[in-house]
Amino acid sequence: MLYLAEVQKKGGVFGSGKADFKLLACQRGEVWTAVPGEEVVAAPDDATYNAGALVMVEMGNNRQIQRHYDAGRPIVGILQNFSSQSKKFKAQEEEIETWKQSLTFQSQALNEREVELEARQEQVEQAEADIEQLEAQRQELEASQAELQQLKEDLERKTQELEGAWAHLNGEIRRFEERQADVQQQAGLDEGQMQQIQEALDRLMGAVTPTEGVREQLNLAYEILDQQGSHLESQGQTLADSQATLADQQATVQQERETIQGRWQAWHEAEQTLSDLKASLKVNKQILALKQDRVQKLSQYLQTQSNLYQQVYELLNTSDKVRLSKKVDVDALEAMDLDALQTLVSDLEKDLDKVSRFVNDQEEELNFQQQAIDEVREKIEQASEYDRLQLETELADEQDRYQMLNETLVGQRRNLLEREEVLSQHQAVLRRRQGLAAEESTVSAVDLEPVLGQIDALREETSEEIKTLEGEIKTMQGTVDQLKHEVEQKVGEQTTGREEILAMEAAFQQKQDEVATLGGRSALFADVVTPLQDGMANLRQKLDAAAESMAKFQEASDYQLQAIADMRQIISSFSGDASQAAVS
Repeated sequence: MLYLAEVQKKGGVFGSGKADFKLLACQRGEVWTAVPGEEVVAAPDDATYNAGALVMVEMGNNRQIQRHYDAGRPIVGILQNFSSQSKKFKAQEEEIETWKQSLTFQSQALNEREVELEARQEQVEQAEADIEQLEAQRQELEASQAELQQLKEDLERKTQELEGAWAHLNGEIRRFEERQADVQQQAGLDEGQMQQIQEALDRLMGAVTPTEGVREQLNLAYEILDQQGSHLESQGQTLADSQATLADQQATVQQERETIQGRWQAWHEAEQTLSDLKASLKVNKQILALKQDRVQKLSQYLQTQSNLYQQVYELLNTSDKVRLSKKVDVDALEAMDLDALQTLVSDLEKDLDKVSRFVNDQEEELNFQQQAIDEVREKIEQASEYDRLQLETELADEQDRYQMLNETLVGQRRNLLEREEVLSQHQAVLRRRQGLAAEESTVSAVDLEPVLGQIDALREETSEEIKTLEGEIKTMQGTVDQLKHEVEQKVGEQTTGREEILAMEAAFQQKQDEVATLGGRSALFADVVTPLQDGMANLRQKLDAAAESMAKFQEASDYQLQAIADMRQIISSFSGDASQAAVS
């Protein structure tokens, strides 16, 4: 089982006493859990870690340590993985929230569209029913027109017959007047002539056409026309209302078109703002990369200064007047047994060699990380706009890994320098006690203390500059993270806004189609109603003309009947005169 442990040491020079591992956490599957209580196990003899260091310990079922190694790199990997997973989870949560909002909006829009479509469907069905009703009325009107035409033809025929009867009557009247003149000359008519005149009057009486049936048909036609006119007036009002509704919907469509145009304009302005943010983020990332490169170069420069300091110190250690650092108790080293001092120096060399290999491995990994960053930057320069955002996110992750690894190496480098300096001082004391330092008398005469002071001052200055740059990098990293968050937020807002505008455009197009359909139906309705209204007006004019002709015909019939009655009376008077003349 794998444990995370802290190294504890008691006693010994430079913390070189017996080491123990204090178990802090235990890995079970993919989950780390804290170890309850204070559980401490003895470290093996090959454990050369400093006190306070964190190590990974693998233990078997018998609680025996099978393997142990420094926990720096695994912890860095765990932190990097946690940071990456945290960012991914946060991005997924934001994406899920965006989807929820988008789905809610789409659901509301669909519900509204469903209600509108149902209302539109009812209006269309009502319009279709009205059109069918108007078509039926049109057919009824055409039938009425056919009946009226038939009545008109009958009336014309009756008029022609009446005119023939009038012509016959006028002829009979002329003959009667001629015969009357003859009667006055002859003083009476014979019986045969009187019989002929009576028969002519009877035929004329039978030729008089009754007008009551025609008048009833005309009145019925007027009633049907009034009913159709009332219904057609209602349909005309419906048409006017439909046209008013169409005008309102057209105004609404125009307003929605202007709204969508305004939304697109605002979206493009926001897109420009997003481009500016991306440019600013890119510039800040470049500045951050430069500062990180500067820190790396300063760290290398500090390493060079430390190496120079060590080389100069080696020269100084050949002198009898050597001044060792306060970190080493020179008196204790002078009083220590020579074999023990040699063993201590050998242990320090082994410990330094192990730490040096670890730092070199870390430095190599840092170089690999820098190469990965450079490769991603090259991909970004050659990538399209669509792939650049994903590559920039990958670059930010690589830079975060580089920063964490570099921050870990800062302490490791300083620890290595201190160990090298302590080892050098121990080696100087050992060489002096072995009598090796007195052999190089030419070098011992040189005063190198001022040089060491200058090198140490440069080291301090470089360290301060590194600390300053690390602070600036931390601030710059915060700025980059904030800009990155703003860019991601803006990208999400732009995506959501674009989807909303496209949904608005789809709804607008559908509504525009509905308005066009309603306009077409209204135009068709108008094409049906307007001719019907014109036909009704024309039909009424014809009925009025027929009624006027009917009145004249009735007047002529009355005059004809009156004339016949007068003729009968005259004939009767003639018959009486003729009888008296015969008696006398």
